[in-house]
Amino acid sequence: MAFVAGYTDVIGFIALAGLFTAHVTGNLIMIGVESVGSSEGLFLKVLALPVFVGAVALVRVTEKRLIRSGRDAVVPLVAIESLLLAAFAAVGLRMHALNAGADSNLAMLAGLLAVAAMAIQNALSRTSLADLGPTTIMTGNSTQVIIDLVDLPSAGPEARPAIRARLGKMVPSVLSFAAGAILGATVYTRIGYAAVALPIVVLIAICVRRAQSRTAVPA
Repeated sequence: MAFVAGYTDVIGFIALAGLFTAHVTGNLIMIGVESVGSSEGLFLKVLALPVFVGAVALVRVTEKRLIRSGRDAVVPLVAIESLLLAAFAAVGLRMHALNAGADSNLAMLAGLLAVAAMAIQNALSRTSLADLGPTTIMTGNSTQVIIDLVDLPSAGPEARPAIRARLGKMVPSVLSFAAGAILGATVYTRIGYAAVALPIVVLIAICVRRAQSRTAVPA
């Protein structure tokens, strides 16, 4: 999931004039920057905030209804995330074919689709997938990793298991996000919006694996 977020975030940033899709609050900084300089994509970044808020609220309402009905909320919501990313890619390819700019209607639609997709992941990382920790914003994870690395050598025997458990969860997340960002930038610069196919495949694989694990019957 962290790989998907890093990969998608960097594509949005490169393709849509500095739009953060996973780390949406980063758009507040870009709004400030662009309000005193180039205004390309400014309206899209302003729109991203209410769309993100609305999407997270809708995800939470949907998640609670699914849980109340006895269903796993993760698979259908991650499936919707993959569909939104597919729509993001399709609109992006159309935008590229028409040579539309970052302030075009197509660019705004593409950006908001990606923001909505990442809103699902942001919401799930706080609820049904809270055990994974944050998978879209790495600042808190990176800070905790550094603190734990400093504390581990001097920690008592009773504290070390918890520290190691956090490191075992957060270090892979940070590294996966970074790998996704690097690979996303590399692939996008070579094949454009078709690069979004990779995170879609990853999300589908996650859905399949989770569905199989939920239906597996112990021997």
